[in-house]
Amino acid sequence: MENRTSEIMKKHVTQIAQELQLTEKRVQVVLSLLEEGTTVPFIARYRKEATGGIDEVGIISIRDRAEQLGTLDKRKETVLKSLDEQGKLTDALKQKVLSAGTMTILEDIYLPYRPKRRTRGMIARERGLEPLAAKIFKQGDIDPKEEASAFVDPEKGVEEIDDALAGARDIIAEWINEHAGVRNALRELFAKKAVIRSKVSKGKEEAGAKYSDYFDWEEPVSEAPSHRVLAIRRGAAEGFLIFRVFPDEKRTIDILERYFIKGDNPASQEVRLAVRDSYKRLLAPSMETETRLSSKNRADEEAIKVFAKNLKNLLLAAPLGQKKVLAIDPGLRTGCKVVCLDSQGKLLHNNTIFPLEPRNRTKESEETLRELVKRFDIEAIAIGNGTGGRETEAFCKSIDFGRKISIVTVSESGASVYSASGVAREEFPDHDLTVRGAVSIGRRLMDPLSELVKIDPKAIGVGQYQHDVDQKALKQALDDVVTSCVNTVGVEVNTASKQLLSYVSGLSERLAGNIISYRNEKGAFSCRAELMKVPGMGAKTFEQAAGFLRIRNGNYPLDASAVHPESYPVVEAMSRDLGCGIADLITSPVLRKKIILEQYISETTGMPTLTDIMGELAKPGRDPRKKFELFTFTEGVSTIADLKVGMKLPGIVTNVTEFGAFVDIGVHQDGLVHISELADKFVLNPHDILTVHQKVTVSVINVDMQRNRIALSMRSDPVKKHVIH
Repeated sequence: MENRTSEIMKKHVTQIAQELQLTEKRVQVVLSLLEEGTTVPFIARYRKEATGGIDEVGIISIRDRAEQLGTLDKRKETVLKSLDEQGKLTDALKQKVLSAGTMTILEDIYLPYRPKRRTRGMIARERGLEPLAAKIFKQGDIDPKEEASAFVDPEKGVEEIDDALAGARDIIAEWINEHAGVRNALRELFAKKAVIRSKVSKGKEEAGAKYSDYFDWEEPVSEAPSHRVLAIRRGAAEGFLIFRVFPDEKRTIDILERYFIKGDNPASQEVRLAVRDSYKRLLAPSMETETRLSSKNRADEEAIKVFAKNLKNLLLAAPLGQKKVLAIDPGLRTGCKVVCLDSQGKLLHNNTIFPLEPRNRTKESEETLRELVKRFDIEAIAIGNGTGGRETEAFCKSIDFGRKISIVTVSESGASVYSASGVAREEFPDHDLTVRGAVSIGRRLMDPLSELVKIDPKAIGVGQYQHDVDQKALKQALDDVVTSCVNTVGVEVNTASKQLLSYVSGLSERLAGNIISYRNEKGAFSCRAELMKVPGMGAKTFEQAAGFLRIRNGNYPLDASAVHPESYPVVEAMSRDLGCGIADLITSPVLRKKIILEQYISETTGMPTLTDIMGELAKPGRDPRKKFELFTFTEGVSTIADLKVGMKLPGIVTNVTEFGAFVDIGVHQDGLVHISELADKFVLNPHDILTVHQKVTVSVINVDMQRNRIALSMRSDPVKKHVIH
């Protein structure tokens, strides 16, 4: 968040507090901490007393709202400057600008004064027709033609009476268009009653077949879900669809006429013509543009929320842990790339085998794997789920390794992006893309979070329309998710990559690199305090980062926990009072029960922090992620051709959307469980039922071989549909 002056912060505290239903004091504390450069994870975890326990979501809401209001303030300054330069700024107008609560209201106020290209109304004013427009607009008992005759002036371009009347109507049309109250009324009408209608572009039926659902589509824009809005917009951007957003025209004109038609005389008839012209030529295009934008913003917001939820669940997927892993990136013609990793994820060996078609060097490949498993004491085999993945899995399961080896299929989504990245080149400058990809697959099994932070979140494959939504908002949301996940889990400072460390609260990429360099030169860190010796690590940065960095098997027991160094004196006082060591407090529940927390409350340490400390003493550095469970797909079902309607299959949720969930059932094409098939009961939100990486059992209800689509169900008695060939 950009730094803001204290004046701006104070100005918005009351408004933000009211909107988010928080006390002004708590909002002020959060904004002050953010302005000082304090991170969201640190505030949420270690400043609970000051904030009243506001969580990360609440802190981010405060941050983002303050940023929105700051942007509005900057725009107000620009508008006031423009009005002043035009000589139009009155005290009343200044007050209206300053009191505008939204950007839309502000722009409505500014519209009559905004510099614009030459309009028909401007030309009419230049021809001296504004007095005529004013007379007609009053709708008194006048003869418009008789009044207009006085304004005929060929030298000014007004050749005849009809020209004068047309010019007057042009001026009136602009007055109507610039009326703030009318614009607000129409804005509300468009928001509530407009219908989004899409149709296929002429001659694009075949090329745009994937958008066939929207070739003749309409629904209220207020009810259109995010995925449909974004799909229609993408189809239009690609030239396959045309779409418009309008309410009923008669209803809209009626509203305008109630505003502006004051009687039933010849002048009123001229105004009536101006009303219709204003709507069709000025208001309707403007309101449609606003409505299209607002529906896009809502769709973006929802799509980003879904993406963020899915990303969080994927990043927090259960890790296998520090095991020796053999990873395989499957391939047919080019062979399967094999790598062996130690328990820290270090690359020990790489090779290529050809167990599949067309080479079919099965026996040789079997002997190679058996030898590698023995030589490197392999505990698990990770197999990428790309082309040839199921066949490779079946091949590995057919081998007798002489002991139990876990064989796990791992999502390759984004692995190719990592393989070609600068991060991968830096890690493995002497190895090609295939080796890097295989290493990534193995490390994902060991610790998904540590490996996935190296990839642009957009490439991981848990969102929809990620290239269509606001990229700045998406990046901010996904960065928040990754940062939250990394700091929630904590980072082992002696084994973490630079990419993982760079997401730790307070650490920059440069400082993360300095930590790696120091570790490589001096050896493993023995305690958190040693981090202060890293170049660039100041007291403020150490305060931000230390609680999220773990040093297991170090010199000080609390360094392996989430207890912040600033709270070490509290724990040391507890151990002194009980006459034991800190290690004894960690290992003995009996000793911990003797601690009376109220005795340790101080000005800086309250009950929330003391409660957190006790939780850490019970399970220091506890990983909040679930325990790893082995998952296997159904044997003999490896392609879409193997599917039969009615089959019940195990699967893994790969993506949760507004309209359902996609599930990997091991056939290289995810199936869709529509929201109506998620459960026997009504489901409002698929996220209430499923999360990414969840293991489920599904039934096949439809197979569309032509479009490569699979329909699945989680209902106890699903409706079976025909296979489409």
